[in-house]
Amino acid sequence: MTSTFPNVSISTERLVLRPFEESDIEAFAEMMNDELVTAWTSVPHPYTEADARAWITELAPAERAEGRGIVFAVDEFLTQRLVGTVHLSNTDWRVRSTEIAYVVAPWARGEGYASEAALATAQWVFQDRGFERLELRTAADNTASQQVAQKIGCISEGVLRGAWMARSRNGDGEWTDVRTDLIVWSLLPEDLEGVGEQLADTGGFTSYADWN
Repeated sequence: MTSTFPNVSISTERLVLRPFEESDIEAFAEMMNDELVTAWTSVPHPYTEADARAWITELAPAERAEGRGIVFAVDEFLTQRLVGTVHLSNTDWRVRSTEIAYVVAPWARGEGYASEAALATAQWVFQDRGFERLELRTAADNTASQQVAQKIGCISEGVLRGAWMARSRNGDGEWTDVRTDLIVWSLLPEDLEGVGEQLADTGGFTSYADWN
């Protein structure tokens, strides 16, 4: 088996997961500057268009090329607007395990897009790439991310105490680091049975190899 993910696009009923392009820079920078993204991720703040350009043109492609994982831009199928991103990282090719993370733009929240994109990625990585484990880590107070984990069938495995630095605003409105716990979730292929139908009858998903 190869030790890099193929350059693919994955389609669901409402979404297209695809490689990032330079035309995404402005929308991606705007999305990553959102308060909740700043609070729960370790991305630079403020997140500039230069940061977005470096991620889209250099760092994200290197994740795939160097075998660490793969980064998807997530588009709304009808409008082609950027609704978020899904990132597979820390991939262990011998164990056939990888870690998933996702971000959804503020305007697209509450539509179930994170669950739909994460589920499609899980189905692809298990069924198409022969993986056996997907891992997810959520900050202890990040209930929205935990709800996504539960919706796609993840099992909570335990708590990593004091393992993450979240950010919150102090009285002066400045961002400060706050140490927090991480909840570890896992998804195995058998956990997906029935989850797709329960989430939404999306009619499955289609992956297009060597997209571009």
